[in-house]
Amino acid sequence: MKKLSIIFSLVLLFSLTYPELVYADIAGLTPCSESNAYTKRLNTNISKLQNRLKKYEAGSQPTLALEKQIERTQQRFDRYAKSNLLCGNDGLPHLITDGRWDHVAEFTIPGTLFLYITGWIGWVGRKYLRTVSKYDDSTQKEIIIDVPLALSIITSGYCWPLSAWQEFISGELLAKREDITVSPR
Repeated sequence: MKKLSIIFSLVLLFSLTYPELVYADIAGLTPCSESNAYTKRLNTNISKLQNRLKKYEAGSQPTLALEKQIERTQQRFDRYAKSNLLCGNDGLPHLITDGRWDHVAEFTIPGTLFLYITGWIGWVGRKYLRTVSKYDDSTQKEIIIDVPLALSIITSGYCWPLSAWQEFISGELLAKREDITVSPR
C-alpha cells in the first residue's frame, strides 16, 4: 500500500510540474488570405485610389501614376496573402517572433540583415575615423568627408564581421584601460 501511495504521489507531482504542450491559435490571428478585415482593408485602399482617379482625365500623368499605384497596392496585398502571414482584427499582418519554426523567416532573416547592415555602417564609420585621425587635418576630414577614401572603406567593409574578429583577437578592437579617461568623483 505504501508503494502505491508513493507511485501515486510521484505521478501527481510530475503531472503538476511537467508542462504539457498546448497548441492554441496565435492570439486570434488568422491567415491574411482568409481574413475579412484584410480583404476590407484592401478594398478600402483600392476604392480610395479609384475615387482619386476619377478626378483626372484618362491618359494624363496623374491617372497613369494612380493606376500604377493601384496595381502596386494589389500586388502588395496579394504577396502578403500568399506569404502565410497572419492578420489580426485590424486587417494588418502581424509578425510572430515566439520561436516557432514555421514563422522563423518573418523576423530572423530581416533581423539578421538589419544587424549586418547596421554593423557594416558602424564598422565603416569607425574605420574612417581611425584612418582620418592619422592625417594632419583630421578635424577637417571629419567635417568634410573625403569621398574617395570613404568609398574605398565602404567597399571593403562588407566583410566587417571577419575584420572585427581579427581585431578582437589581436587586441586592436578594444581600447586599453589606461587610454580610457575617467572623471574624478
